[in-house]
Amino acid sequence: MTTAVTGAGRRRGVLVLVGCGALLPLSMLVAVGTGSADIPPLDVARSIGAHLGAPWEALPPLRDSIVWNLRLPRVLLAALVGAGLAVCGTVLQAVTRNPLADPYLLGVSAGASTGAVLVLVLGFGGLGLPAGAFAGAMAAFGCVLLLLGRSLGSATKVVLSGVVASQLFSALTSLVVVRSGDAERTRAVTFWLLGSLASADWTSVGVCTATTAAGLLVCLLYARRLDALAFGRETASTLGFSPPRTELVLYGTTAVVTGSLVAASGAIGFVGLLVPHAARMLNRAPHRVLLPSSALLGAVFLIWADTAARSAFGAGEMPVGVLTALIGVPAFAALLRRRTAAP
Repeated sequence: MTTAVTGAGRRRGVLVLVGCGALLPLSMLVAVGTGSADIPPLDVARSIGAHLGAPWEALPPLRDSIVWNLRLPRVLLAALVGAGLAVCGTVLQAVTRNPLADPYLLGVSAGASTGAVLVLVLGFGGLGLPAGAFAGAMAAFGCVLLLLGRSLGSATKVVLSGVVASQLFSALTSLVVVRSGDAERTRAVTFWLLGSLASADWTSVGVCTATTAAGLLVCLLYARRLDALAFGRETASTLGFSPPRTELVLYGTTAVVTGSLVAASGAIGFVGLLVPHAARMLNRAPHRVLLPSSALLGAVFLIWADTAARSAFGAGEMPVGVLTALIGVPAFAALLRRRTAAP
């Protein structure tokens, strides 16, 4: 996978960045106002402004609570999860030089599922669900590092180690669920595994803001090295970079960010796989422009996917992970067909 960078590519990348940056707040205002009780975007802005100290008249208490306590945290969490997964996917596809890499490549999703199931089914250690999921995600990443040993630079071994860790933790999850014998808990676990933003609150927004912002900052600091790694480890070495150190930092950063996002929302697939491809189709900019473009595009995509999941199917809410899969599979098939047909 290469990234051909030209002056025109940079300018187009900046235009995409500005366009997505303008689209994000508009999407948030409309998404917060959409639901069983429709609230105009101007009223949404008025409520948010009043809470932030602007001298605006507040909405009636019920409508204000719908905006500030229910929908705004959920929309913000959707934006953060979409942005974080898209950035992690962009980084992993560059580091492994594998266009099929996604944030769950390192077994983080399976590990987080095991941690969440242990908390939900066994009440293990008194941990909250997010803390249990994050602990499980880090355990899976540690397992991958143990399997890799000194072979961190081998993209093939990274993929295989991730597959082994995923299978191991998936088997542990199934074992715990089967042994629990509790239908209600099994239903709760299954719903969480499908990916949902229904449990969003200001605490999860705060945690995901910190991890996503820190992760994006680290990746931006390594943007030039990502450009070099896209052309191979030998090229990166000739430019004075240390590929093993760079790969370890980036694998660790993506694992921590993905673990915290999965802990808050469950495993939401296809965002980290498809959004980086869409960002590259829109522009061929270097990673210092591509990374924020992917983040903004991922945020906008998941905001609208979650809005559709909670409002387009009547009273029953669909897990957003199911909807992203229904969108992602045909989009991935079209992408695969396009790449196969390319000369």
